[in-house]
Amino acid sequence: MKIEEVKSTAKTQRISVHTHIKGLGLDENGTAIQAAAGLVGQELAREAAGIVVDMIKSKKMAGRAVLLAGPPGTGKTAIALAIAQELGNKVPFCPMVGSEVYSSEIKKTEVLMENFRRAIGLRIKETKEVYEGEVTELTPIETENPMGGYGKTVSHVVIGLKTAKGTKQLKLDPSIYESLQKEKVETGDVIYIEVNSGAVKRQGRSDNFATEFDLEAEEYVPLPKGDVHKKKEVIQDVTLHDLDVANAKPQGGQDIMSMMGQLMKPKKTEITDKLRKEINKVVNKYIDQGIAELVPGVLFIDEVHMLDIETFTYLHRALESAIAPIVIFATNRGRCIIRGTEDIISPHGIPLDLLDRLLIIRTLPYSRAEIEQIVKLRAITEGLHIDEEALSTLGELGTKTTLRYVVQLLTPAALTARINERTNIKKEDIEEVGALFLDAKSSAKILTQNKDKFMK
Repeated sequence: MKIEEVKSTAKTQRISVHTHIKGLGLDENGTAIQAAAGLVGQELAREAAGIVVDMIKSKKMAGRAVLLAGPPGTGKTAIALAIAQELGNKVPFCPMVGSEVYSSEIKKTEVLMENFRRAIGLRIKETKEVYEGEVTELTPIETENPMGGYGKTVSHVVIGLKTAKGTKQLKLDPSIYESLQKEKVETGDVIYIEVNSGAVKRQGRSDNFATEFDLEAEEYVPLPKGDVHKKKEVIQDVTLHDLDVANAKPQGGQDIMSMMGQLMKPKKTEITDKLRKEINKVVNKYIDQGIAELVPGVLFIDEVHMLDIETFTYLHRALESAIAPIVIFATNRGRCIIRGTEDIISPHGIPLDLLDRLLIIRTLPYSRAEIEQIVKLRAITEGLHIDEEALSTLGELGTKTTLRYVVQLLTPAALTARINERTNIKKEDIEEVGALFLDAKSSAKILTQNKDKFMK
């Protein structure tokens, strides 16, 4: 019997632009602090997001969705990421962009459903019989190869495990020796071996070796307490999409034809509704038995106006299902045509019947003082030194152009300062790079003035 661990296929969160955001920056009463946890201003939007977080935590948000609406560069994505930070690492957060649904290999609704399932977590608690301890001995015992020839084969492996209470020497199957090699287990590592399946899990290096000089950064764990042979509660966090993928893979034989068949398949294979229903049945059974707990996460759909009428209709059904995550939409559009229709104009390009379901949070343009605070925060995050005069120049420029434009000027200005053999950014650096790089409004103005020189 071969037992495989379900590996997580969670998308990594987008980094760089919003790395400085650590939470919503609210006090104990839920009131927004002007500048906290990496967020500046937008007090009303942050307080509304705080209420949404409370509703999610108390599980009163199922089947609902939130819309973050506001002009470009007013912190919509930042607030969505802050909500994810407030909910913690164990709650799945799946970011996507509206245009991701358009693929030549896979249906639009399938992409949406896949992301829905990525945003729903399952915490599985199992009590397993295990041998746990620090490895004191690891000796493979070899015998002559039964197939003949010169090579030798491992008949069994002797392993010594030590805990705070005692030691045990175990004689294990050769298949477990392969698992030990895969996990790169050495003497001095803390491991546990499941009795029923023979699965090996390396937990880290024993803290007895923490004082030794080691080039590789290691995670040191304390010596396990109690006996070597014990019952242990193992908690595993997976998403429903992980379970879908694990069960969708063809479990063909080990012959070359089935291997080739798996390689020839397209990279994206559609997971059927039938398979998902079967997985839901098993999941519901586990929840009823108390083995597992459902953790609805957050699906963040940026640029939601890029979805079309078909996907909006599908979203309705998906939001109403028993197992649904909390969906956060974001858009910077005003009244525009719903994609996929000829002439139906709607606020934010979202059908009115879906808009009725949404809690709408407005984000407002930043003031000059707030732009200066954000630029200062970004400079600290990027490890740059900026003069007060340069900061003031960027704040003034930000009110005329956009926040995104002035934040993008930081790195070129730092390079200009370095060329001039300075470590801090001055006003003249900002003016120099400002003359080199245009903002969108200036570019549009030049296009209008010289429209006869450009091709139509």
